[in-house]
Amino acid sequence: MSTKISSKKLQVVQTTIQLITTYGFHNVGVDLIAKETKITKGTLYKYFYSKERLIEMCIIFQKSRLKEEVLAIVYSHRYSNAVDKLKEIVRLHVDVNSLYHLLFKAIFEIKLLHPTAYRMAVEYRKWLLRELFDLVFSLESTAFNPDANMVLNLIDGLMLQVLSSNSVDERDVVLERFWGSVIKI
Repeated sequence: MSTKISSKKLQVVQTTIQLITTYGFHNVGVDLIAKETKITKGTLYKYFYSKERLIEMCIIFQKSRLKEEVLAIVYSHRYSNAVDKLKEIVRLHVDVNSLYHLLFKAIFEIKLLHPTAYRMAVEYRKWLLRELFDLVFSLESTAFNPDANMVLNLIDGLMLQVLSSNSVDERDVVLERFWGSVIKI
């Protein structure tokens, strides 16, 4: 019985993430979530107690999945060097369909309305910054290297660009220019 409930809760979280990513935190209410997940509002509140708790669960879910993906890149032997790992981490984050999209939206949309969920998104960014710092620090180039803040700002800027134009091609052009001009290996 608990497996069925857990899978239903997971479905609610995934649907809520999709709705918020599409319409924003302010435009997605419990009524829409209940309608899209085909469960009653009462069941939603039974599962999550409040919309705020559901949003926190969505942030926790995305944060966990993103951390797993970033660590898989960091510790993978698929990439020949730290630059390739940095490139892949940037690509992982900069996409309309990326796991980062929800956390990115949270930074701008929920600071006052859902402060706990907002802090979770900020905590992820701090964690990511430490991972980026470690990778940047490991670069063996004597040429100018980006610092971790620069890479995080690149991620945010590219995400804004992709969201405003819906163009992955533009993102890739900017990425290649950035890596080509900043990192000389």
